Amino acid sequence: MSALAGLKVLDLSRVLAGPWAGQLLADLGADVVKVERPGAGDDTRAWGPPFLKDAEGRDTSEAAYFLCANRNKRSIAIDFTRPEGQQQVRALAARADVLIENFKVGGLAVYGLDYASLQALNPRLVYCSVTGFGQNGPYATRAGYDFMIQGLGGLMSVTGRADGEQGAGPVKVGVALTDVLTGLYASNAVLAALAERERSGLGQYIDLALLDVQVACLANQALNYLSTGQAPSRLGNAHPNIVPYQDFPTADGDLILTVGNDNQFRKFCVAAGHPEWADDSRFSTNAARVAHRTELVPLIRQVTVFRTTAEWVALLEQAGVPCGPVNDLAAVFADPQVQARGLQLRMPHPQSGHVDLVANPIRFSRTPVTYRRPPPLLDQHADEVLADWLG
Repeated sequence: MSALAGLKVLDLSRVLAGPWAGQLLADLGADVVKVERPGAGDDTRAWGPPFLKDAEGRDTSEAAYFLCANRNKRSIAIDFTRPEGQQQVRALAARADVLIENFKVGGLAVYGLDYASLQALNPRLVYCSVTGFGQNGPYATRAGYDFMIQGLGGLMSVTGRADGEQGAGPVKVGVALTDVLTGLYASNAVLAALAERERSGLGQYIDLALLDVQVACLANQALNYLSTGQAPSRLGNAHPNIVPYQDFPTADGDLILTVGNDNQFRKFCVAAGHPEWADDSRFSTNAARVAHRTELVPLIRQVTVFRTTAEWVALLEQAGVPCGPVNDLAAVFADPQVQARGLQLRMPHPQSGHVDLVANPIRFSRTPVTYRRPPPLLDQHADEVLADWLG
């Protein structure tokens, strides 16, 4: 029995943040029905290349982007701009525990599919709206996209090479991280609302904004600013509060060095052949190392270039110093730890024979994550959903 077995989720969301939340709930056992536009479906179905390949190596209709966020769901195509489609969604919502949507503010009210309308049909419904800027405020009616929010929400101001360095300038994170984090917050909020429903018997409305999540996830950087009044600047791969905590060049690539305390720094110095650094007043404490990073970092770089990345990792792991390589995705999925944890998942697929996906990272002792369905074809489960939910 999965943790969320028996839970019914109606997923009206598209692209990434909402679907990511729906996929997590589905992995945990919920019956997630994805409502899509007839003929087109979720926008990300067309966000390729790359597309899933069939047995002969030809592109199918399924983009890899869509595949990443829609496992374990059933798809039904409904045109809810038409009265009969609206009635169908209302009938499904009346039987749902959760509804997830990411339309613009007020976008579903014109179809009678807003929270107030559906709550009247189903007082136990947990209704989660994901928007760029939330349901109120001067930006509420604007469309919000991950890249824009990474800039507006401050993440890009602390991501990228430092001013004055070659290639300096703001850089976005290499995945749509704000969308993913918003999906994780959404699923947490939904589960909290369901837990509260056990006491009150009532559902509730959840207002989640990409901007809010991005600002909340600035974490220590936000507190660095709020504590000092000084906005943090870009430091490339360096850490604002810890030194050495960044990448260093090796004889054949790069090494990530993550020294978290003074004892680890002393171990590194001994392993690197420079025990005197640990006793130097400029470097003996983390606070001193942060103040003198421009002196220490070049010294370390002059040492790390004389061994390969693998040699450094072997040496420093033996010494108890946290470190690692900078892997591309091929190296990630070839890594023995990644393989031991089963993070690459293969599921059958009607167009290609199989599809490779990334496994859910949650490990339960009693109610394991289950992989029941590959990402669905558009409208693949219409008859099945209508029979199961509406009889």
